[in-house]
Parts: sequence; C-alpha cells; structure tokens
Amino acid sequence: MKPILVVGASGTVASELVRLLRARGQNVLSGTSRAPTRPDQVQLDLVRGTGVADAVARAEAAFVFAPPGHVDQHALIAPFVDHAKRHGLRKVVLMSAMGADADPNAPLRRAELHLEQSGLRWNTVRPNWFMQNFHTFWLAGIRDQNKILLPVGKAKGSFVDARDIAAVVAELLLRNDRDDRAFDLTGSEALDHDQVAVLLSQVAGRTITYQDIPPAAMRDGLLAAGLPAAYAEFLLVILGFFKAGYSERITDAVQAVTGRPPIRFAQYAQDHRAHWQ
Repeated sequence: MKPILVVGASGTVASELVRLLRARGQNVLSGTSRAPTRPDQVQLDLVRGTGVADAVARAEAAFVFAPPGHVDQHALIAPFVDHAKRHGLRKVVLMSAMGADADPNAPLRRAELHLEQSGLRWNTVRPNWFMQNFHTFWLAGIRDQNKILLPVGKAKGSFVDARDIAAVVAELLLRNDRDDRAFDLTGSEALDHDQVAVLLSQVAGRTITYQDIPPAAMRDGLLAAGLPAAYAEFLLVILGFFKAGYSERITDAVQAVTGRPPIRFAQYAQDHRAHWQ
C-alpha cells in the first residue's frame, strides 16, 4: 500500500501527526521543502508549486495545509487538490482555521470549497488559536519582558493544543466513518490572556503578565520580525476577530473524534515549561 503523505512534515501539527501515524504502524511520506535526506521524505513546495505532482503520485492519502506567511491560501491548496484528484487519492484532510467558513470569498474558505467539490473523500479541520503560539510566536515578549503582548483586550480564547489537532487528523485519515465533514477544533475551556499569564507564571517560576497593546504596535513588531506586510495585516484582522469574541466558542470535536477530552492549558504549560524557565 502507498504511504500517507504529510505535507509540511516539520511543522507543529504535521510533525506530531507523523509520529502518531508511525506509532500506529502506518507508512508515512514526509513532505518537506528541503532536499530529502531519507527515503521516507519527498521534496515539495506549495508556494513554488514544485514537486507536488510527484509527491501526490506516491501517496494513497494526504494531509495538507497552507504554509504561514501567505494570505492567498486558495492559490496554494487548489493545485494540490487537483493533483490529488488526478492521482485518485483515497482521502485528503485539510487543516484550515476556525472561522474560515464565515466568508465564502475568503481565500481559505475557497480552498475548503475546492476540496469539498473535488469529488475526493475529504475532511477539514478548523483549529482555534494554538496553545503552542505561547512558546513560539509570542515567546519573545514573554522571554524578554515577562509579558504577553497582544491587541486582544479581555477577550477569551478556547485555545487548542497542536497535539490534539494531530490526534484528530490521524483518526480522520485512518477511518472513513466521518468522511466529508468539517470539524471546528477547540480546547475544553476559554481563557483570557490574564488567565493564561497566571498559568504560565506558575510553571515559569516568575511573574508573567498580559499587556493589551495597540494594533499599530503589533504591526510594528510583526514587520520587525520579518513578516510580509500583507501577512502582518492578515494577522491583525484575525486578532481583531479574537478581540471581538469570535474565538471563545467551545466545541466537543476533539472528544467526539478521538474519544478523549482535549489537553487543558495547564497541562500544555507544564509540558512545555522549559521554554519559559
């Protein structure tokens, strides 16, 4: 049997998905934008469109998502879906984002619809904001200033652990009883960033606080970090949705698909405490 292709296999969700699939005895083909160093790797680049056809031809199913830093996700995902249809893949699971289905003209929703209308078996997972952002994208402010610096006011988010996203995707790839459905993935609790700061402080051994900052300050920080201007504006838009309360909703999808409750934020903080200590 051909392997399951995992695109962006070094990413936060995809690397965990590779681990889970292999632990269940699955043959996995790891998609990477770099030159392969092992037989179980394949080079493909969704942005440049290179290597996609060859990678898909070697697979029987696939997990795919648009790489960060690009705002026209449809332009990246649609060609992949077309190759998957051409080569008759059993199923494609797409990672989108919670709220993507609110606007049918949004690039990410257009990517979802392209898959839904492809004739392939499909699933879409729409995670809420990742817990892992606190030890990656938001780490600099925590490390250097002991502050979570975001323009989201007192709004709450039902943050989801990337390990739970990967666990859901693994189930969807290996089973067919939930084909052709989308799942909004959240944690089991909604926290504001003051509450998050308390939980991080408990494991870091020092006081971490949250500071609400103006969007302009966030924009300056994103641009200084090297993000493309268009992607910085995209992040400000979706952070604005967070501030407006759209990230507070809690779903039971992780429990329904995996049979276990989502990882709580306190457990995530404990598991990754070395990043803040």
